[in-house]
Amino acid sequence: MQAQWRTAWITGASSGIGRELAIALAERGVTVAASARSGDTLAEMARAHKGIAPLPLDVTDAAAVAGAARSIAGTLGDVDLAVLNAGIWETMSAHSYSAGRAAHSMAVNYTGIANCLEVLLPPMLARGSGHIALMSSLAGYRGLGRTAAYGPSKAAVINLAESLRVGLLGSGVTISVINPGFVATPMSANNKFPMPFIVPVEEAVQHIIRGLERGKYEIAFPWQLAAFMKLLRLMPNGLFFWYARTFMRPRARKG
Repeated sequence: MQAQWRTAWITGASSGIGRELAIALAERGVTVAASARSGDTLAEMARAHKGIAPLPLDVTDAAAVAGAARSIAGTLGDVDLAVLNAGIWETMSAHSYSAGRAAHSMAVNYTGIANCLEVLLPPMLARGSGHIALMSSLAGYRGLGRTAAYGPSKAAVINLAESLRVGLLGSGVTISVINPGFVATPMSANNKFPMPFIVPVEEAVQHIIRGLERGKYEIAFPWQLAAFMKLLRLMPNGLFFWYARTFMRPRARKG
């Protein structure tokens, strides 16, 4: 199936959702600039899949991000679609709190997106077209016991997407936010807790592509977990904290 974009830029493309999305778009005829820190993995993927251009990058390095954008513009042309997917996940609770780990999550999951936006928005605004999707998470809806590092970074992305969506109305530039639940990827493989409604990565990518093709603002899945998390978000604080304390509180542990 032919896609509606000519050139896409995907960060965090060496594994998981980013990798499968890059491959799926390339198979639809999109030229994909695939970025991640692992240059060898990207090169291997590019050899196996026509249409993927490897572009090693650490999104926390603002100067490197600017250089990558110039490289894409000079070799592949205007970016029609950017999926800012680079991110990290690690559990952290009140009993294992680390300011360093919290800052690292924010640097990758939020500031990495901000660095990319700074170089993507001006050319898209100048030509009056383009689509940028920010990877967040259903974990950004409410504060949960194990997500004291991850959750705040994803909540910030959701807030950022809302701000951009309002600010870009009428500009021709589309903003989407992607809020997955649990997806079967290397990132989630080491989780030691239940992951309800976990979906295969291929299914997650199909949800994302369909949402992007329709220009949806929010792409949230699976629907069961998305509905549950939206309900938690609507709960008054007292009711939410009672529910979380009674049914969702993780066991305290050191480390």
